[in-house]
Amino acid sequence: MNNKEYLVTLNVPLSLEEAIVDSLLMLEQELGFSSLVVNSHHHENKGLSLAEQVTGRQKQLRFQMYIDKQGLAPLVEQLKQEFSGSGIQYWVLPVIDYGVI
Repeated sequence: MNNKEYLVTLNVPLSLEEAIVDSLLMLEQELGFSSLVVNSHHHENKGLSLAEQVTGRQKQLRFQMYIDKQGLAPLVEQLKQEFSGSGIQYWVLPVIDYGVI
């Protein structure tokens, strides 16, 4: 068990894809990251198109990466500086175990 690793998840507007990829490539080089398209459901209609308001979902990109304790604060701080006010949602969870099978 290793509690010094974290899983960082970001939900990002589609319009920020390239900027986030560039930023993450600069910040997180050791383990890399994954991205996928997700449907985001939220009670706020801020920034949603009429179609998104009707369907109750908005397409976003989800980025996930493992990061150690030392890299966590600099990553979050850099993202806050670069993308302040952009509506990116994030959360951080401790990783109980990981590896390659």
